[in-house]
Amino acid sequence: MKRNLNIIQIKGVKGIILAVAVVCCLIAGFVVFPGWVWMQLWNYITNFVLTIPTIGLFQGILLWAIMVTAYFLFRKERVVVCMKAPQGLSDEELKAVFADMKKQAQEDLILQAMIKAKEAEEKYKAQQLEMNNNEAEQIIPSDNSNV
Repeated sequence: MKRNLNIIQIKGVKGIILAVAVVCCLIAGFVVFPGWVWMQLWNYITNFVLTIPTIGLFQGILLWAIMVTAYFLFRKERVVVCMKAPQGLSDEELKAVFADMKKQAQEDLILQAMIKAKEAEEKYKAQQLEMNNNEAEQIIPSDNSNV
């Protein structure tokens, strides 16, 4: 059975804003901050060597990108990225997923209590409706013998 079923749903303006915020945070954490660190490191080294110019944040980000690229180019293990369309689950896999869901639902005490409460509520409503129907029949006789 396939275990990596990740579904991300973006609903409405709030979802778009949240997605943009997540992307900005990822960029800040994995691109801008390391670039700032490399910029600070480079500018610290320029204090000792007078012929090297100082760099700004953009150049620090570029320096970070060069270091990451060099790391991936010269390391011994290769990185493999596969892109393919997701395939649907087979009938057996779907049955296994639904069986797991049913088993989890049966083991969940809170869910069982909620189901019992819903059943009791429906039973109570049915009894109230039946009582109201009986009272209505007593008020309005159903036989037309007076006519």
